[in-house]
Amino acid sequence: MRTAFKTALALSLLAASANLVAQRASPHETVTATVDGAKISITYGRPFMKGRTIMNGLVPYGKVWRTGADEATTLVTDKALMFGSVHVNPGTYTLYTVPNEKEWQLVINKQTGQWGTQYDQAQDLGRVPMKVSKTAGPVEQLTLAVADTPAGGELQISWENTQATAAFTVMK
Repeated sequence: MRTAFKTALALSLLAASANLVAQRASPHETVTATVDGAKISITYGRPFMKGRTIMNGLVPYGKVWRTGADEATTLVTDKALMFGSVHVNPGTYTLYTVPNEKEWQLVINKQTGQWGTQYDQAQDLGRVPMKVSKTAGPVEQLTLAVADTPAGGELQISWENTQATAAFTVMK
């Protein structure tokens, strides 16, 4: 009886430890910002480099990428936004990207609640070019940010030695 209890306890502790490791492997974060009166939040999984080649390695060029880990990355806005020529009404959207060496595409998708790898192109609201630059130093953990700029706002995606940005404005 004691052996069975010890085995069950050991298995429970092992499962709990594995769950904690999995949670720490790509912790989830929600970043929030207010830009010209619009409340914007992005929720995403934040994987680490862990010595891997990220751009054109783990994240292949020319293919839709879930832009994070685990569940699809979500954008929530309470005001209408314009990313290039793409009009984004208030609501919840999924963000994907198509990385390339010199330019990325930001994909704003209407489908929500799905796992990050369950991309449905028919649900795209639109695609917007993103500018690509080199970071000042290595970025170990995927980082998304929303910056308030004089012209409106900017979505920033940084990882490894790459930063991709997409400007947007808040509709009045």
